[in-house]
Amino acid sequence: MNWQADLARFYDYLTAEKRYSSHTLSAYRRDLKAFTAYCGGISSWDAIDQKKIRAFVASQHRKGLGGKSLQRQLSSIRSLYRFLCRHQLATTSPAQGVPAPRAGKRLPKTLQVDELSQLLAVKNDSPLALRDIAMMELLYGCGLRLAELSGLNLQDLDWQQSVLTVTGKGRKQRRIPFGKKAASALKKWLPERSLLLKQDSPALFISQRGERISHTSIAQRLKKWALEQGISSHVHPHKLRHSFASHILESSSDLRAVQELLGHANLSTTQIYTHLDFQHLASVYDQAHPRAHKKT
Repeated sequence: MNWQADLARFYDYLTAEKRYSSHTLSAYRRDLKAFTAYCGGISSWDAIDQKKIRAFVASQHRKGLGGKSLQRQLSSIRSLYRFLCRHQLATTSPAQGVPAPRAGKRLPKTLQVDELSQLLAVKNDSPLALRDIAMMELLYGCGLRLAELSGLNLQDLDWQQSVLTVTGKGRKQRRIPFGKKAASALKKWLPERSLLLKQDSPALFISQRGERISHTSIAQRLKKWALEQGISSHVHPHKLRHSFASHILESSSDLRAVQELLGHANLSTTQIYTHLDFQHLASVYDQAHPRAHKKT
């Protein structure tokens, strides 16, 4: 048995049929590399039993991995075994029924509306500044993921309807409206883009070299502007997405709409923002209600 060849077939399946992103594939490879290393070579996929899986999870937990990481590793192993069983390379999945420690729910951190106004009030008309302002307006105005922003093309903009076509996880597409502020920022950026473009590229946002801007560059530029605009907390692309979701939910209380706008497959993923909204309401109550705290 050549277990490395089986893994290669599995990765090809994830790429060609499941059409997973390079980021997701890297996570699968990382998880399964840790698993096969723990097993110390595999003579037969059926030789691995539930006891072995439990021992692997325990060893990873001792190394300091949290519940969320362990859940992801088990999910990777289950996906592998589903593939192996389908191709008669294994008879059962030993990972079925093996629990992972519960992941503690961490509420996403957001920026206040006035902080976002401060961040977006950049007074700079250099080409890169105009690009960065447009990127920040879309991150917050449309609740985009980092990869979604980087992957945007010119053809994804529908100016007539003021709608953006976004390709999200699993290459699923969704349409998101963008507002006047984002439209204005984009119109200022596009002429500068034409000047920076050195070769034909469909990318909406490009670097100084004329290539599609990388995830790292976006994060670095956002951090730079946050410092220059006097934002005290750490600002990253996903924080703007969290802020978008939280502020929309605070204003509308329409969880389904927020789910659609964020591109969440399950409503349970979006529900974390209801906890955030309640936390905000509780804070307002504590500060404002005369019976919220004892008189001194």
